[in-house]
Amino acid sequence: MNGWRRAVARLVFERAGMDTDYMFTTAKTVLLLAMVLLSMGAFQQNATAPSSSPEYTSDSQLKYPEHYRDWVYLTSGFDMSYNPAMQMGDHHMFDNVFVNPEAYRAFVKTGTWPDKTMLVLEVRGAEGKGSINQKGNYQGATMGLEVHVKDEARFPGKWAFFGFDDGKIAKMVPMSADCYSCHADHAAVDTTFVQFYPTLLPIAKSKGTLAAAYQKEMQRTGHP
Repeated sequence: MNGWRRAVARLVFERAGMDTDYMFTTAKTVLLLAMVLLSMGAFQQNATAPSSSPEYTSDSQLKYPEHYRDWVYLTSGFDMSYNPAMQMGDHHMFDNVFVNPEAYRAFVKTGTWPDKTMLVLEVRGAEGKGSINQKGNYQGATMGLEVHVKDEARFPGKWAFFGFDDGKIAKMVPMSADCYSCHADHAAVDTTFVQFYPTLLPIAKSKGTLAAAYQKEMQRTGHP
């Protein structure tokens, strides 16, 4: 009788050991499969994610940033002009500003722009009459696209402007153009008009990265 009990106990113990080994093996298999699937997902995401760094042709023209509307939106302006003599008349315009995600994240951390930053200014016509709208304006068709690129190894002044019309490539705006001196003299941070980006200006203030010329200009005009 005692021998029979010992045999049963041995069988139960061996079966329990087999079940435990099976559970460990199953758990390892599931964990391995999960790691493989996560790795494949990360690989596919990296393989299919569109580039947000500047790309150029062999003759140094900038390629159109196809996916800029997937980037970080910074601000919109309405009929903005830095020329006091500019008269818009009955022609009104909106502009929207986007920045590549990597540059945005760097700015949030440091208060300034890293190399390979791309700021896109999308210009759209303002519409006043359409559907049920009775007052004010809403955005219409795209009228143009300007890109401000920071590429320290490529441009003498680190930054350059490019203007797109209907094409997929654009030549660099000559350094003699007024936009370069205007940005150098009046921009809040690193030759960019961060003063018009309401979510980034406080960051620049807290990081102490506001340009000296901009701060003097604000003191002179009585602005904070």
